[in-house]
Formats: sequence, C-alpha cells, structure tokens
Amino acid sequence: MIITYEILKESLSNKYKAPDMKIKRMSDSGEIIKLTKNLYETKADTAGYLVANAIYSPSYLSFDYALSYYGLIPETVYTYTSATYNKKKKKQYSNPLGTFTYRDVPSKAYPYGISIMSEGDYSYTIATPEKALCDKLYTLKPVKNKKQMYELIFDDLRIDQDMFQKMNFEDLKILCDLYKNTNMKLLKKVIGDFDENNTRTND
Repeated sequence: MIITYEILKESLSNKYKAPDMKIKRMSDSGEIIKLTKNLYETKADTAGYLVANAIYSPSYLSFDYALSYYGLIPETVYTYTSATYNKKKKKQYSNPLGTFTYRDVPSKAYPYGISIMSEGDYSYTIATPEKALCDKLYTLKPVKNKKQMYELIFDDLRIDQDMFQKMNFEDLKILCDLYKNTNMKLLKKVIGDFDENNTRTND
C-alpha cells in the first residue's frame, strides 16, 4: 500500500514516542520502502509500475516501458518511463522498486490515449499503444521524410509491423494532430500507406 509520511507518522504516534525514528528504522530494515520524499510503500515486493504514477504526478506510464508492455518492441524495459506535462525538466528517481523517469509531452496531448488499469488494491495509468508510440516519436530527433520515418519506426525502434498493423489508425491520426511535431506529420503519412494497403486488400 502506498502511504504518505504524514499518515504513517500519525498511525505510529500512539505507539511510539519518536515516530520519526521508528519510520527511519522501518525504512532502513526494508520493512517499508521509501519511494521518494514523504512517500512510502508498505510491501517490499510491489511491482514498480504500480507506484510509478504516485512517485511523480500527474503522470502515466509511456514511452519505452509502455511499448514493451504491449509487445510492440522486442526489448524488456527495466526503467519505468512516464509522461508528464509542464514540468520543463526530465526527472529521475531510484529506490528499491526500480528506476523511474519522467519527461514532458505537450499539455494539449497529455490527457488523451490513457488507460486506467487495476491490479489488486492498486490502480495505475498507462498510455494506449497508439499514445505510447506518439510520445516516443515526439521525444526523438525529427526525421526529414517518410522513408526515414519508416526506418525510425521499424528499424531503429524495431516496432513489430504486425502489431503496428493492429493499431487503431483513426486514434493515431487524432493523436498526431495534438503534438504539432514533424515526426507526427510523417507518422500520418506512414499510416496513410498502411490504410491504402488495407483498402486494396479488402477490395
């Protein structure tokens, strides 16, 4: 369970004369996990993705972690990568549950393409596959043409083409327009090629 320092201290105040010292001992022994300043997790075996949103908020899991989560890229990603907005600066936190990074996406794009997931007593937010791809491409150096975008998506990022084909292209197009970014404009052209191929196949 995620718990704030204030709530934890209050719960210990009736039993201990120095609750601050008790909290420090519990943290040092691993009985509780210090996630960041004034925030703790009471279960040492909690998966990092369940606490990523709480460590720095507002945020949702995205970029490489989400792409790996959905099987869009072959690599297993061990850093919990999340999107934020209007923070200006990339943030990184490390604790016994993992390494957590946070970086901005455009505030206009931020609220769209986010799924709320539940697992036991926890809930967390994660980008949809379409949003995770847009977020990732937004952070990369702009390419110059459609050919380079193909290479970026399928060679450099190694996005699985079959998985890409299964994406919701209408959602992707809507998301692309929210970023005002060269890579997004070229992604729309790639989507157009796949849409055209689908139409020909269906015909």
